[in-house]
Amino acid sequence: MQLNVSGHHVEVTASLKDYVETKIEKIARHFDLVSDVQCILTVEKLRHKAEATAKVNGGTVNGGTIHCEHTEEDMYAAIDGLVDKLERRVRKYKEKQVDHHARDNQKTRFA
Repeated sequence: MQLNVSGHHVEVTASLKDYVETKIEKIARHFDLVSDVQCILTVEKLRHKAEATAKVNGGTVNGGTIHCEHTEEDMYAAIDGLVDKLERRVRKYKEKQVDHHARDNQKTRFA
């Protein structure tokens, strides 16, 4: 997985970049669908916003992109919220790829 972290009106320090990498790595370990993540950190007065665009590879379809953003008063809290949202959306995308009808067909065949 390729990760690109950039900042608008904020300098992306090494510790901030490491924090984003460790959080996003957790998603990549659980879901091998994610191939590329573009993360942008923004500061506007007292609002700290983290947004990410993830490219996912699909099983039955060619794939797509998932976009999430989260705003907090603290950058680390914004990153935590962003990762939670991204994980939920990737999990939902992965569940859509599973063919639930094939599972029901197996149950009726053995019954």
